[in-house]
Amino acid sequence: MERVPILKIGDILLVSIQVDMSDQTAVALQEDLAERIVATGCHGVIIDITALDIVDSFVGRMLSTIASISRVLDAETVVVGMRPAVAITLVELGLSLNGIRTALNVERGMELIAIERADDDHDEPDDDPVPEPTASP
Repeated sequence: MERVPILKIGDILLVSIQVDMSDQTAVALQEDLAERIVATGCHGVIIDITALDIVDSFVGRMLSTIASISRVLDAETVVVGMRPAVAITLVELGLSLNGIRTALNVERGMELIAIERADDDHDEPDDDPVPEPTASP
């Protein structure tokens, strides 16, 4: 069984799918990626599908599942390198890939994750409570 390589770049994991995805390969990728997210504490996952000429409903569901697993583990997922024919096929199959951001290339995917993390950091409440107003004497 072939394994899909997972590379760490800063706090992002890069998954480059270069093989045909069988059921076994997809399950192994989901498990490997979940373990790597936890082990590294990364905040982003980029899935590069540039090498995929054809995407069927199985691969579409696999991408959605990976994104859901990553989100539960506090990592955003961005799919990059989607060819026009792949995008058309996904739409024709009715697969909207909910919860998955897309970008044209890895660089733009990394920018999207950085923007998302910056927005999340600004949304978190401060640790210091707001002082209550005091009454004047």
